[in-house]
Formats: sequence, structure tokens, C-alpha cells
Amino acid sequence: MRTRVQAALLLFVVIAVAAFAVPLLLFTASDRTQQLVLARSADLDRFASLMDQAASTGDTSAVAAEARRYTQLYGEPLVVTDTRRNPVVETGGMRAADPDVARLLDAALRNQTAHPTRALRPWSRGSRMFAEPAGTGTRVSGAVVLRASVGTAAQDITRRWAAVLAGAALVAVACTVLARAATSWVVSPLRRLDRAVGRLAAGLPPEQTRAGGPPELRRLAIGFNRMARTVTAALEQQRRLVADTSHQMRNPMAALRLRVDALHTHLPASASRTYTGVTTELDRLETLLDDMLALAAAEHRAGELTVTDGSDAHCDLTAVAAARHRLWEPLAHRAGARLTLRSAPARVTAACTDRELAQITDILVDNAIKYAGPGAEISLNCTTEGALAVLTVTDDGPGLGTEELALATTRFWRSGRQRHDGTAGTGLGLAIAEQLLAGRGGRLELEPARPRGLRARAVVPRAPGDGGAP
Repeated sequence: MRTRVQAALLLFVVIAVAAFAVPLLLFTASDRTQQLVLARSADLDRFASLMDQAASTGDTSAVAAEARRYTQLYGEPLVVTDTRRNPVVETGGMRAADPDVARLLDAALRNQTAHPTRALRPWSRGSRMFAEPAGTGTRVSGAVVLRASVGTAAQDITRRWAAVLAGAALVAVACTVLARAATSWVVSPLRRLDRAVGRLAAGLPPEQTRAGGPPELRRLAIGFNRMARTVTAALEQQRRLVADTSHQMRNPMAALRLRVDALHTHLPASASRTYTGVTTELDRLETLLDDMLALAAAEHRAGELTVTDGSDAHCDLTAVAAARHRLWEPLAHRAGARLTLRSAPARVTAACTDRELAQITDILVDNAIKYAGPGAEISLNCTTEGALAVLTVTDDGPGLGTEELALATTRFWRSGRQRHDGTAGTGLGLAIAEQLLAGRGGRLELEPARPRGLRARAVVPRAPGDGGAP
């Protein structure tokens, strides 16, 4: 926003300065051109008067001597002729027979004055031609042609233009400084408010926004601070509730398990089924509690990473995958499945921590072992796709339908084909993995495998400096 506001203000400054400077530049050039024309017209009038006197007396020595003195002093040539175009005097190498001079002489002998009208510019070079008839009234007694240099006038125009442009530049710089100050005055409170909103959205305590800028923004900052205090208090109460609930539930559950285990030796054989059901449900409750706390921690971590710089985190994707394969391979064998590892030929560094990647891998492999069924082939694969590192877990089990794929990451959702032997999950695993990946700018992709089964892809950016990573 700051850039756009500054760009709009600077565009207005440029237009305003140009609207002031351009007419002034044109006026100074036109004014200096007019001064040149007036000065040379006065010189022509003087020589025309001398020629008129010479025509009356028949003595042209005065006009000839004055013309040579003029050329010697100013370096501008002259041609003076009588009514028959006979040269009275020619100075500076200019001749009456020259085509341009002859054309101007003809016009002057027809009682026409020729003065240049085109305005000079700093880059103007060469000379301009002036012509004027000699005589009084309609009686023409001769003609005068003057070739005037424009060098001095162009230099004057250059100096004037430099002064105007310097003044325009100073005005533009002053306006730019004022525009930046005004923009900062308006936008800085908005930037502080944006950071505070980001922290609040991430579930973090927002910094108190200072009330600055225009009155409207000050009122907005005061209102936001009140809202932030209320929301932060509610979030803190929610976190405290989760922590207290975890603590308060774990102790009774542990005590309950001890009592149930103590009762085992006193139960008749007919109660074994009931005992097994109770312990199974206790296991499920403990697993559910652990998963809920893991999901809450993953959501909180993802919120922190949206407003903090976590770009320094990195881990070796292939090393983590190999370590989790060694851990899970015996468990897969015990479940009747076969777990294989296919890693990338080179080391792949992912922009996340070892712990986060290990937790994501455990969730995906555990799901594959549980739900692919005995005899399933499960593969763990590490690849790269440009600036992305990809961990893929593929199985050839029953997989999920199109509608089920859309619901797979929903909390507590479980497929209708879920197992009922006590090893079923809580429906929170994929939601936890999705939150962990989202916190690192990654994503979880679920798609059918061919010819059958499910492919789960954990996509995370590669760490800076790792091959195709930016």
C-alpha cells in the first residue's frame, strides 16, 4: 500500500512540476529569441537608413564602411544592394548571388521584411537570416540582408533552462520528501495494525498498536487494541483449558488403568472379554488425548510460523526417511505388510525440522500399515520437484473413493471401511500432518494409486541453498 500511495503522490508531483516547468522553459526560449530578433531588427533599420541616405546622395562609402566595421566587430556578415540588386557592400564572405541571399533580397526589394519566427532552443546551432528593405513608405531604395549567429542566444537559453530545471528538481525533491513523510504518517499505523492482526490470527499475543496517523486510524487502532485484548484472553483461556484438561485427565486415566489391571487377577474367566474391552477403550482414550494435544500443538506451531521467520529450519529428508523405515519395517512385517524404501540419489534438504518430518512420516506409514491390510506392498519414496522436496507413501490396499479423499483430512473422520479390531485410529492423524506441513509452507496431497491403493504425498519446500531451492 505504501508503494502505491507514494507512486500516486509522486505521479501528481511530476505532473504538477511539469505543468509549471514546461511553459516556463518555452517562455524563456521564446523571450530570448524575441530579444535576438529585436536586436537584429534595430541593426537592419540602421543599415536601411544609411542605404536610403546613400541612394539620395549617390555616396555609398558610409554604408560600406559601417557594414565592414559591424562585421569586424560582431562577426556577422552583411549584404547591401540597390534597387537593381547591384551589391553596394558584401562582408564576411556572404554574396548577393547566393541562392538564400538572393531570395531574401528579392523579397526585400518587394518591400517585404523577413525575420525568423521559429523559437531557439539550447541545442540550436548555425545562424538565422534577416532581410529588410531600405527606403521610406512604399519607395524602396535598396535591400539589406544580415546573417546573425544564434550561438550566444542558445547559450543564454541553456543557462536559463538549467536554472528552471534546477528549481523544478528542488521542488520535486521537496515534494517527494513531503510525500514520503505523509505516506509514512498514514501507512505506518496500518503496517503495525497488519502485524498485530497477523499475530492475533496466528493465536499469538498481539503487540499493542500505537495510536498514530490520521484520527480515523487512531480510532481504529484503539478499537483493535480492545478487541485484541478480548480475543487474547479468550485464546489464553482455551489454551489453559486444554493444558488443564490434559493434566486432569491423564492422572484419573492412569489411576483407572492401575485399578483395572489390579482387578484382572480377581476376575473370573467369563469376564476376560469385558476386561479386554475396557483396556481397549482405555487405550483409545489415551491415544485420542495424545492426538488432540498433538493437533493443538501443530495448529499453534503453524500459527507461529505464519508470523515468524522459520526459514532457518532444515533437515535431511533421505536420512529421516531411512531412519523411520528402519523403525517401521519390523512393525509392517508383523502386520503382514512389506515396507520398502526408495530414496533420491542425492541428499535432499527440506525446510523443516527432523522432528516435524519424522512425525509426518510416522502418521503416513502408520495409516498405510493399518488400513492397507495384510499382504500389502508399501513404499516410502523421497524425490524432488524443482524447489520442493516430496516424501511419498504408497500402498496397494483398498484406497479411498473420491468423496472419501475430500474428507480424509477432516478431524475425527474415519472411513466406513475402518477396522474394528482395536487398532483403528482417532481420525486426527492426517489433520495433524496437514497442519505441520502448512506451517512450513507445504501441503498434504492424497490421490489414488494405480492400479489400486492410496498415494500420500508430503510436499515441503527445499531448504535455501539445496540444489533447486531458491
